[in-house]
Amino acid sequence: MTTAGSSLRSDGGTDARELIYNPLSGSADHTDEIYDYADEYGVSVRETSESGDAIDLARESDADYLGAAGGDGTVHEVVRGLHEADAFDSTVVGVVPTGTGNNFAGNIGVESIADGFEVLDGGETREIDLGIANGRPFVNSAIAGLTADASSETTSEMKDSLGVLAYVVNTVQTATDFDGLPLEIETAAGDDAWSGDAAFVLVGNGRRFPVEGRTQADMEDGRFEITVIEDRPTGQLVGEATLRRLLGSDTANITRLESSSLSISVREDDPGTFSLDGEMLSARELDIDVDASALSIRVGDGYEPDPPAIDEQ
Repeated sequence: MTTAGSSLRSDGGTDARELIYNPLSGSADHTDEIYDYADEYGVSVRETSESGDAIDLARESDADYLGAAGGDGTVHEVVRGLHEADAFDSTVVGVVPTGTGNNFAGNIGVESIADGFEVLDGGETREIDLGIANGRPFVNSAIAGLTADASSETTSEMKDSLGVLAYVVNTVQTATDFDGLPLEIETAAGDDAWSGDAAFVLVGNGRRFPVEGRTQADMEDGRFEITVIEDRPTGQLVGEATLRRLLGSDTANITRLESSSLSISVREDDPGTFSLDGEMLSARELDIDVDASALSIRVGDGYEPDPPAIDEQ
């Protein structure tokens, strides 16, 4: 289903507004609300029907303002389509959160569907960094190790029945059999490096790994926030509280780095599983660079252009 939409500019012209909507995201019951707001704000809607559709729709779009309605995966696909079309200079992106987790939406200060449409309509536009991993873009994070493996095993049926808890359950189950991922990490200048068996690696563009507090990273500084958690015996993980003790405290097994580029090498025969904004990529070598100020995006009032450092939260 498609509706037409445009808005009047102050110079008398019109801006084309379009929303790419995944009707199966989250609880899959947002359609009426999406179309009601789309009519109110003069936004055309194009629906996806399967994985990858949002990439194609974004690649074909000529909208001035293009919204992504879904979870982090839908946002990733929309950005990937615009990247493939070389359309960042002509398109401003917005996010309407209808997914299970909506981490990136929260990081840019968008908390609800109503909020998403309001921000798309008149929110502040910021130019944020983009991550490029082996030629593929990501806006929020690139993840390897325990949680990436668990995410790849989290089915849509589990998300439907358990919501965000589905990721926790699968991470706990995966942890009991996880042997650690042998990695070498080298940063841009070569002054910071890491080598060993990792339980978890997060390369954060829009997202950081905090001990506590907000997850928003600095998206405008031209650098990634990199967190490595070394592998250690997990024992029998039996619940979310135990998992938080494993991944949620700043102890000697956590290394934090910052860099504008890095390479991650898997030191075993089989490739590692990497998650780019929730989309899986299998590779033995991952080269990651910042494309500074590449993406124009509408942000909400809760977005912080210069968020406090983790130890200041």
